[in-house]
Amino acid sequence: MNENENKQQGQLQIELPQETAQGEYANFAIITHSSSDFVLDFARILPGVPKAQVKSRVILAPEHAKRLLMALQENIMRYEREFGQIKLPNQQQAGPRTIAPFNVGKGEA
Repeated sequence: MNENENKQQGQLQIELPQETAQGEYANFAIITHSSSDFVLDFARILPGVPKAQVKSRVILAPEHAKRLLMALQENIMRYEREFGQIKLPNQQQAGPRTIAPFNVGKGEA
């Protein structure tokens, strides 16, 4: 093997189809887990709309969920070094914690 083949052999190629590359906007996340999986549901909440529709569901093994947490922490630190601290409004709501842009009540799935 030549040097270029050695370099390419150890690299993972990732394909990003056009319809996936557009992404889905989500401003609400619900995270649940069992002994074997973490389930991340990403939804979009709009003012005046009584129901949030789940746009994407990602199911992870516990080890991958922890790797995702570590990768997010690292990327948030990099972001804040470059652009400044990300400020969150004070959240004093009872019940389960969610990632929500509005003060919303209990959701339905």
